Amino acid sequence: MNTLSPQQAATHLLNHKVVAFATETVYGLGARADSNQAVQKIYDLKGRPSHNPLIAHVSTLDMAQTFAEFKDTALKLARLFWPGPLTLVLPLTNPDKIAVSARANLSTVAVRCPAHPLAQELLKIVNIPLVAPSANISNRISPTRAEHVKHYFPTVPILEGGQSQTGLESTIIDLTGKTPLLLRPGALTAEDIFNQTQIEVSVGTQSKIINAPGQLSLHYAPTVPLRMDVTKPRSDEIFIGFGSMVCDHNLSSKGCLVEASHHLYHSLLMLEKQQKPIAICPIPHSGAGVAINDRLQRAASKTKSAAS
Repeated sequence: MNTLSPQQAATHLLNHKVVAFATETVYGLGARADSNQAVQKIYDLKGRPSHNPLIAHVSTLDMAQTFAEFKDTALKLARLFWPGPLTLVLPLTNPDKIAVSARANLSTVAVRCPAHPLAQELLKIVNIPLVAPSANISNRISPTRAEHVKHYFPTVPILEGGQSQTGLESTIIDLTGKTPLLLRPGALTAEDIFNQTQIEVSVGTQSKIINAPGQLSLHYAPTVPLRMDVTKPRSDEIFIGFGSMVCDHNLSSKGCLVEASHHLYHSLLMLEKQQKPIAICPIPHSGAGVAINDRLQRAASKTKSAAS
């Protein structure tokens, strides 16, 4: 595996090259955010549609304020939850800092400050924002380990940082409208945010304008059919369970949703190698389960379309 030190990774990135690196959510495919040349390499590698914008990663709130507008609510959320798995969609104030291709020609920008110590070290060395979508082929299962990245992109160098702690992509909140709008659930829930800030986050309907990642109907999908909310699996299916139950593979035998979210992507990537359909039992729709079910619904959409 072509692994790099933080300094080597920074040198690659500053020279407009692509580097995969660990974050606390999933592994990202990084490039300097101000370079259309570097950003285009990511779109080409992933096969990502050009209308799907990227998240700009920063080392500090101060860095984010050089290109995005932070009003009171944004400042409150950033100061409390950064570094961490929270992405904010904000008005763009300095187009020179974020390449037009990175923001899909929008006047807004998605930005977050990752908590992983290696991601932080890397961002401090380069001292510029980095875009870093999940290091996978577009619409496929996100990587939470360096070996997953290697599977997708054998030649891309990696700043390895162990298994991602959270295991699901960041929560995304749009702050460009009148009220905060949840675009993508993550480990940080709307309930968590309200309990700590008294800020109410609305759950949005699917918008025609995609202004942040994770909004496509097909996403996070394995190469085999996947069914969710299954209580009686078919004989040809691999059955994924949760809690105390008989199954082929259990996301958390003790019924912990945080543990389940941590294991979800790795489990799907490992089980799809058996080339059998996957069935998943009902997952409670609370806490981290909201984000798990969101990912599973998008992963299963290809199977639903084929059946309809």
